Amino acid sequence: MMRVSVRSLCEFAARTGSLEFRYTPAPTSEEGMMGHIVVQQRRPDPYVAEYALKGQCAGLEVSGRVDGYYANQQECFLEEIKTHRGNVNRIGPGRRDLHWAQLKVYGALLCQRDKRDSIALRLTYFEVRDELETTEDITFEATELEDYLEELCQCYISWAKQETAHREGRDNALLALSFPHPEFRTGQHSLAKVVYLSAKNAVPLLLQAPTGIGKTVGVLFPALRAMPEVELDRVFFLTNRNTGRKLGLDGLRIILESQSLSLPLRVLELSSREAACDNPDKACHGDSCPLAKGFFDRLPAARQQAVEEGFLTQSALRRIAGEHNLCRYFLAQEMARWCDVVVADVNHYYDQFALLYSLTIANEWRVMPLVDEAHNLIDRARGMYSIALGEAEMLYGIRKVPAPLLKPMSELESAWASMIRPFLDSDEDIEQRRYYLKSVPEDLNTALYGLISAITDYLTDNPAAAEVQNVLFTALGFLRLADKFDEHSLCTLEFETFAGSARAKPGSAKLLIDNLIPADHLAQRFTDAVSTILFSATLSPADYHRDLLGLPQTTHFIDIESPFAKDQIDLRLVTNISTRHHDREDSLEPICERIIAQYKAKPGNYLVYLSSFDYLNTVYKRLGALAPALRLLRQTPGMPPFEREQFITDISDTTPSVAFAVLGGVFGEGIDLPGDKLIGVFVATLGLAPHDEFHEVLRERLEARYGRGYDYTYIYPGLQKVIQAAGRLIRTPEDRGVIELIDARYGWKKVRSLLPKWWGI
Repeated sequence: MMRVSVRSLCEFAARTGSLEFRYTPAPTSEEGMMGHIVVQQRRPDPYVAEYALKGQCAGLEVSGRVDGYYANQQECFLEEIKTHRGNVNRIGPGRRDLHWAQLKVYGALLCQRDKRDSIALRLTYFEVRDELETTEDITFEATELEDYLEELCQCYISWAKQETAHREGRDNALLALSFPHPEFRTGQHSLAKVVYLSAKNAVPLLLQAPTGIGKTVGVLFPALRAMPEVELDRVFFLTNRNTGRKLGLDGLRIILESQSLSLPLRVLELSSREAACDNPDKACHGDSCPLAKGFFDRLPAARQQAVEEGFLTQSALRRIAGEHNLCRYFLAQEMARWCDVVVADVNHYYDQFALLYSLTIANEWRVMPLVDEAHNLIDRARGMYSIALGEAEMLYGIRKVPAPLLKPMSELESAWASMIRPFLDSDEDIEQRRYYLKSVPEDLNTALYGLISAITDYLTDNPAAAEVQNVLFTALGFLRLADKFDEHSLCTLEFETFAGSARAKPGSAKLLIDNLIPADHLAQRFTDAVSTILFSATLSPADYHRDLLGLPQTTHFIDIESPFAKDQIDLRLVTNISTRHHDREDSLEPICERIIAQYKAKPGNYLVYLSSFDYLNTVYKRLGALAPALRLLRQTPGMPPFEREQFITDISDTTPSVAFAVLGGVFGEGIDLPGDKLIGVFVATLGLAPHDEFHEVLRERLEARYGRGYDYTYIYPGLQKVIQAAGRLIRTPEDRGVIELIDARYGWKKVRSLLPKWWGI
């Protein structure tokens, strides 16, 4: 007999009407749990919390735990508790109907078990800040509840049978999965083997493998092959760059199209709301957006078409959503529940609002995330758990403040002024631009909560007020991180000053929460996966990634042997030139002379990486003066996509050139220039972060936690950028070229030990 939870049954079969995303601030999970406890403790004996109920209907076993059960000789009722923030009237009819559906199913199960003729049901909404209850009590006849349960189960059972058949067919086909190419590339078989064993043994894996051996297919193939044997529900291919999604989808197509028999594998591409929204000027509810109106009424037909098509790229989702007049973004969110492999950005599993992680926990899925270019995950995760609250944005971002918001905006302004006043003297001159706070100011948090409550009420009747929504989103994001603030993060107050003055610019203050150690946020997400495969060409040393990401100590580190050979590169460590900031003027001439000498010896396309745009522009100008006949190209700040594409085209065409790029920037990794498109790379920096106040605070925190503050802050992240940049040169076993690493510190034994083994250091 097939089993289904009350929640899953209702979410599938009882949702009707429109999308109702009116930006109501939801309680945190901790607030939700505490809210339930508060209400449950208010109830008299013999009230039983989290009461388990189970029954059968239409070939399904339905089970769950109702929030409360009360029974004595005079009275019996079931209770569902839903926590919320703000005005209870903002809970829309669709959500209320779903809540009642769950409660009615519990009522049907109790009547079935105890052979009751009727049951009293109570739906309680609990406002977590004011601890106020709003209750509604209705008594239902057992026959009405049983009919309702039958209706839901009949709706669900055909889908459940289809899903069971799909899972069986999928697993049988994956057991016979064959490698998509006639033979493995050098190193690719070893890579596939360790991924497969990691899945089988439920061990997380840091997999360092060089570019060019086919990492994408080499990781996807064993993960898919292991799915039936490990009883995996889902595989997530997670990328750190937008271009990575295409690599993942292409790899899956190669695998699927190479099989002799059709493989019933459902694949979904997820993108951001901004990229997938077809009506960005409208709010996500039926009163504003036509694609949200009646969404759940039209969803079943679109969902069925989507599972039948199977390979759901963004273009396929756009077409299906268009045929059914649905929101493409929320159709993709729904299909994440029913697809076997999801290709998405890392934030869909690792950030604080992550859909894939939420589904994993809610459905108790056995999942295996595959994280591509995983060396970027530390910085990406820091960004996910950091935020800036700007004075100008929050206090003056709404050009004409609506009357209902005047009072809470005034209270926020007062709280902000009280926060910054101690850091300004009577002349409003400040001694420094940045102040580190021990905690997030509580008075400011209180004012933000008040503003959020007022804005959510206001948006009920003014859903398209974009400026107001922006303030709301920022406040919500800030408070979520403020609630979790601890030693893993830093709270900073910053001021912008007038040039040549210590006087603060009015409205320039910013309050920031900067995450320093993402491990505290991510650790549980690795624990909740069967196994996680993090793969990249630069994951050494393993302890750096294991510590900062919060990976279990059982995590294995495997370094796959490179298919490349030392004789493919002419490696030069130039240690008689210093690129430290105070030595840069003296470094210009020697660097330019080396570039000119190499170009004269072998004309072709060269890339030169430097630590900043200032340094880049200075070397660029000096080289132009010394060798005016050279074709010089350079990266500029904030290049739009079409300029980036043109830059790559220019540096790889048949006209020899010397191109300049910033180390760690958009051209520092992720671009392929095989063969004669690139014949040399100069890296005139060690890639270290600036020794400024922020990075020194980071160093101190990492030293206190791990005892390796300098390495974790400066050396390891810097060398990763260097190796990634130099890796643009050798992309295939046939490539040849020059790598020059210019800096006195390349003479350090510690630095040389971190360079790839196949370079022959």
